[in-house]
Amino acid sequence: MSDLQQAIFGGGCFWCIEAIFQRVQGVESVASGYMGGANPNPTYKQVCGGDTGHVEVVKITSNPEQVSYRELLDIFFTVHDPTTLNRQGNDAGTQYRSVIFYTSEDQRHEAEEFIAQLESSKAFNSPVVTAIEPATEFYRAEDYHQNYFNDNRYQPYCMFVVGPKVQKFQQKFGKKLRA
Repeated sequence: MSDLQQAIFGGGCFWCIEAIFQRVQGVESVASGYMGGANPNPTYKQVCGGDTGHVEVVKITSNPEQVSYRELLDIFFTVHDPTTLNRQGNDAGTQYRSVIFYTSEDQRHEAEEFIAQLESSKAFNSPVVTAIEPATEFYRAEDYHQNYFNDNRYQPYCMFVVGPKVQKFQQKFGKKLRA
């Protein structure tokens, strides 16, 4: 078995992104948290204030023999809108921006190539605004944010925002679902 890989993505509320990647075959774990800001050990309340510079992210640990980094990128760009700056739906602010935090130069290069291909193929009606930045310290979000969709499926936000994203993922990537 090869070494596990990590990927860190921000694409709106971490509840949405976490719920998607938890369902991907080859993903060992998904943790919701914060990255990219200056404050050590930020809280959800601080990050939601929009003044810390942190982004809501998920840290994905996966087996590259089962799911490649490129496949993770494909899923990421399918389940959020990479063309809206600092916004996903009603979630607005820099903490919801679209960003890839790379952990290696290979990841940086692959993310840049992936975005270039999206742009050249005109996959979206607007330019991709997803930032590509080096990973910084990951701060795990509070426990009640972990596994949020699975534990709160009938909460209105989960029903009307997270649920449709999970369905979109399942329709396009059915073969990549966990058994």
